[in-house]
Amino acid sequence: LELEEELLLKTSPNAVKKRLLHQIGLSLYNTSHGFHEEEVKKKLEQFPGGSIDLQKENSGIGILTLNNPSKMNAFSGVMMLQLLEKVIELENWTEGKGLIIRGAKNTFSSGSDLNAVKALGTPEDGMAVCMFMQNTLTRFMRLPLISVALVQGRALGGGAEVTTACDFRLMTTESEIRFVHKEMGIIPSWGGATRLVEIIGGRQALKVLSGALKLDSEKALNIGMVDDILPSSDETECLKEAQEWLQQFIKGPPEVIRALKKSVSSCKELCLEEALQRERDILGTVWGGPANLEAVARKGKFNK
Repeated sequence: LELEEELLLKTSPNAVKKRLLHQIGLSLYNTSHGFHEEEVKKKLEQFPGGSIDLQKENSGIGILTLNNPSKMNAFSGVMMLQLLEKVIELENWTEGKGLIIRGAKNTFSSGSDLNAVKALGTPEDGMAVCMFMQNTLTRFMRLPLISVALVQGRALGGGAEVTTACDFRLMTTESEIRFVHKEMGIIPSWGGATRLVEIIGGRQALKVLSGALKLDSEKALNIGMVDDILPSSDETECLKEAQEWLQQFIKGPPEVIRALKKSVSSCKELCLEEALQRERDILGTVWGGPANLEAVARKGKFNK
């Protein structure tokens, strides 16, 4: 697949390149960009610790847990690899409609494990991990699942970046989101700055990235960074509230919910003409389908 993708990217017109890159399961970077995935994987394997856990509910909601509580759910190298594995699994979960990503033990994530950061200290290493995580989080963002980041405790650095790959963000009263990259002498490296600008705009993004605006739950809600503040601080109860909150967006057949998400993803990534064509193509997958025919037969279009 990577070779085929690379050949298409080298030979196709820009419009085809963009359309190709948008498709679920395809990565942003490959060997034509100097990215050698297998080499990066071998380096990341050297940094064990923690896990990424996936639970798929009968309701069509997946629950992805960042599980490394002894280090505030910091991403080890192995966890970065497992995140990609779970994203691939979710790409193939045709019954799925929604996704919640959260951290274990009442906190979201403190970003990268410093052991890996120290060992991968050259610019070349930094850019390789950057491309790996941008690939993974772009594929995550393109999943045909309506996604929400459930932020309990702290989302710092790379943890804050992960929240921006979701469609929605929920916080608890005491939680905070902080882009601490400037304090580490870098900028966001997993695509977080680009996605943050899309979410809150350039001016607010500068305030947040510079550290001048620290995002507790109220400030995050006020600037549109998060969509709601959950009342509970208990881990189990909070997850239940997040599932109930997400339900409002995923009522209906999976094929329709997934088509809606694909359509919105196209608008975010493609120019107007291409987005309209993509919307037409997605419509063709649900028009005349079971859910559509049942609704037409019910004649319930304007009754609710």
